[in-house]
Amino acid sequence: MRALLLGVGVAALGLTACNTAFEAPYDEGVCYYVVPSEAEGEDPKLNVVARDQPQIEFCAARLEEMRVSFLRMGGTNREIIGAYQGQFIFIDQYGVKFGKTLTGSRFFALARTGDGRLAMPGAIRRAEDGRPVAVAGNPETAPTE
Repeated sequence: MRALLLGVGVAALGLTACNTAFEAPYDEGVCYYVVPSEAEGEDPKLNVVARDQPQIEFCAARLEEMRVSFLRMGGTNREIIGAYQGQFIFIDQYGVKFGKTLTGSRFFALARTGDGRLAMPGAIRRAEDGRPVAVAGNPETAPTE
């Protein structure tokens, strides 16, 4: 009987440890930049990037603007984590992914075109080797009929 109670107690502690994972805030329309903590066991810090954002894609665009601005000023951080209404946003060299947790599975939402812009994955043309090709061409050099 003691072994059973001990087993149930250990299982309950294990479940509570899983529930203490950092969650994205649910503030309506608020886009956050998530700064990972440097110390073990500390929660990440949240900085407001924009308010009144109607959709998660708009928040991703604001985070991408911030990322590019920092790179232009000499920054080296090419990967950004954001949060919007209970979901995390991950921006890297391949595009934008959404996830419910910082370490769990991620949904691929926006891909980078050949010129670095973000677009829906189905809208991107690809070369024979699989690399993305720029979606829009220069109108001055486009062939005329």
